[in-house]
Amino acid sequence: MLSILVVFILCYLVGAIPSSLWMGKIFFKVDIRKHGSGNAGATNTFRILGWKAGTIVLLFDFGKGLLSTLVLSQLAYSIGSGPVSFYEGWDVDSMLLILSGLAAVIGHMFPVYANFKGGKGAATACGMLYGIEPVSISVSLALFLILMFSTRYVSVGSIFASLIYPFSQLFLRYGLGWDIDGSIILFSSAIALGIIIKHKGNIKRLLNGTENRIQSFKPSNGRLKKEENSA
Repeated sequence: MLSILVVFILCYLVGAIPSSLWMGKIFFKVDIRKHGSGNAGATNTFRILGWKAGTIVLLFDFGKGLLSTLVLSQLAYSIGSGPVSFYEGWDVDSMLLILSGLAAVIGHMFPVYANFKGGKGAATACGMLYGIEPVSISVSLALFLILMFSTRYVSVGSIFASLIYPFSQLFLRYGLGWDIDGSIILFSSAIALGIIIKHKGNIKRLLNGTENRIQSFKPSNGRLKKEENSA
């Protein structure tokens, strides 16, 4: 139990690194939360700071989830007596992976370094889920890209990609007979629900017709750069 708690805290601290906030403050001298949607995530970074900063933030946030599941989770085996399952029917390795990734996502959403005001967790969750089971998350990623390019709403892609993820796992397990532990499906469902709830503001704006829409898919220098050029 101690090993799981230590790893959970460590993964939370890694996930809590506010890459978009630090990117804005260190390199652009701005608080990303005071511009655009006010969200401390990769999407708002792309919108405000440009494609270069947005790409770095996206990869970093993705890496937090991937690192937590593939590397940091394994530290539990070298702490105390090692990890134990919370439920007899769950595989210890699978449970450890999902808990480590969950800690990183929670850290991203509620970062201790930024007054617990973080992003929506989509990129970090994507990295976490790739570290656990890449096929079903690849389906979600494909759906995300299709919806983003067809609707020009990043939020629509994120919401439906999150929604379909646990259903993809259920199909792989019961439809195709893949060996996917029940703990993975359960916690993946919790992650998907959390991301959707985190998008409640976007859902409200979508219903009201006021959600920010991608105007162009050409690499952008960011809204701040445009404001500087027009000043």
